[in-house]
Amino acid sequence: MKTIRILGIETSCDDTALALVEATGSLEKPQYKIDKSVISSQLSVHKEYGGVVPGLAKREHSRNLVKVLYETLSLNYGNSKSQETNSKQIPNDKIQNVEEILERYEDLANEFKEKIVPLEKPDIDLIAVTQGPGLEPALWVGINFARALSRLWDIPIIGVDHMEGHIAVILLSENNGISNDQFSISKQAPNSKTQISNKIRFPAVALAISGGHTQLILVRDWLKYELLGETVDDAAGEAFDKVARLLGLGFPGGPEIEKLAQKGNAEAFKFPRPMINSKDYNFSFSGLKTAVRYTVEKMTEDEKTKQTANIAASFQKAVIDSVVSKTAKAAQDHKAKTVILAGGVAANKTLRENFEKEIPIKVPGTSVIFPGIKLSTDNAVMIAAAGYLRHLAGEKSDWKNMEAESGKLITENF
Repeated sequence: MKTIRILGIETSCDDTALALVEATGSLEKPQYKIDKSVISSQLSVHKEYGGVVPGLAKREHSRNLVKVLYETLSLNYGNSKSQETNSKQIPNDKIQNVEEILERYEDLANEFKEKIVPLEKPDIDLIAVTQGPGLEPALWVGINFARALSRLWDIPIIGVDHMEGHIAVILLSENNGISNDQFSISKQAPNSKTQISNKIRFPAVALAISGGHTQLILVRDWLKYELLGETVDDAAGEAFDKVARLLGLGFPGGPEIEKLAQKGNAEAFKFPRPMINSKDYNFSFSGLKTAVRYTVEKMTEDEKTKQTANIAASFQKAVIDSVVSKTAKAAQDHKAKTVILAGGVAANKTLRENFEKEIPIKVPGTSVIFPGIKLSTDNAVMIAAAGYLRHLAGEKSDWKNMEAESGKLITENF
């Protein structure tokens, strides 16, 4: 099959990410090659607020998108004259459409006209952009930027579900040129009959775990998904952030707690594992967070200082026990051949180690697979990967009518 070049755009939260990915092959065996992946972090902007501020995220995306596109296309942002073409050749109706699309972002619109309109059309066959779920103000900037590019360059556009992107990025496992830190696969557990393969065997159960979502998804095949369960309150990543705030740690909380937990005793505090024994596949982390808060409030400052590492380790273990148990149950009940760990929280090495150790023992014959650290957190490679799957299925979006979805898009489209 023909190789196509995909521009992925991801702005669902606080990272402005673009990527160029080459894709070929069928739904049965898609193949990918990363040409370029660029991520502009907004961490320093949101850190003082202890969380992501949607309005600030929108502003920063508007400021970053053109520069990140230039870097993704390997162009010199400071000197675009050598890359200019005759902008007068562009029909007036296109220019007008672009202005209408970007009218809410004055600075972005001006920069777009100055830096992008004069460019030669790049070698891109498809634009894939995160359509949801996420922070709606942030999503809209990326969507409208993608719409403007689609209209200007006459390139098809397709909206992608953010969580499907986290799952689809594991397809990069079998590609040449992907470094080991971008992809990981579980080792065979001791005394386990599990056969480990880097091929995804269906049916699979995916735990998509991030700052905004914690979901268990049955993957019968690519593009055939069923939402089995999700958090009924806080997402796991959100709970990490809130507990980190209670302990006086920095933002984002996940890496801070993981780092501190290495120095602590995970058995020091017996925090609850809410819903771990429920018959469904749902999660709850609000009660766990509250238990940590009550524990901290009863301590003197001196006690808190001495116990912070133990609290972090005990909290982290409670979260991991909950998600491993529920994932194993789902894999058992649905006779899964593969368990996928995906999403930003999947970058937690202790969580990975527990999945590698526990899942093959609890569900013999099941392999565990997850992206490496660089592809676990938000990126545009995953959006391009999922966009290609949708492209193979004949889907496409209309640049005139694309909408942002801040809610549970996964339950509607899957």
